[in-house]
Amino acid sequence: MAYELAPLPYDYKALEPHISSGTLEFHHDKHHAAYVNNYNKMAAEQGMADKPIEEVIEASFNGDAAKSQSGLFNNAAQAWNHTFYWNCMKPGGGGTPTGALLDKINADFGSYDAFKEQFVTAGTTQFGSGWAWLVLDNGTLKITKTPDGVNPLAMGQTPLLTMDVWEHAYYLDYQNRRPDYEKAFIENLVNWDFVAQNLAAAA
Repeated sequence: MAYELAPLPYDYKALEPHISSGTLEFHHDKHHAAYVNNYNKMAAEQGMADKPIEEVIEASFNGDAAKSQSGLFNNAAQAWNHTFYWNCMKPGGGGTPTGALLDKINADFGSYDAFKEQFVTAGTTQFGSGWAWLVLDNGTLKITKTPDGVNPLAMGQTPLLTMDVWEHAYYLDYQNRRPDYEKAFIENLVNWDFVAQNLAAAA
């Protein structure tokens, strides 16, 4: 069964003024769609079309996040990453999480502010294209960053939150001001309900 390009979980204008409708249309309808189409073609060619995309990501990873990956891995991971990223945001999001998620953040990072600083730093210091992640790794929350399309699933970690730091995610709105985009993401866009659901499902 082909992997489908899911529609955005909100209207194109829903994240304005932090992310414009133009960015979402370009990012979802062009970039994400291309990854999905390329993935489906490559998966079919390699006899993996019937496998869950998560299995394809794990099977096609070459074991080294710093080295270039196969076309199948890159497109599978980017198709998955983008679907996950859209759900990590919502209109009126951001702020401080609550409940069990906040308790876990405080326990593993010391405070929400410490988490926030480390997460933004991961995005800022990711050289070139990539992603910043909040993951669950052997029961502990950790922040990681990955180059290009590399996904923590390939390294046995459970993604809970991601921030896309490829230029196409923010350049139309922020040009080269990646830290401004990251600040807007964490303060105004994060869908903490989605993150909390991911944590609960992984526990």
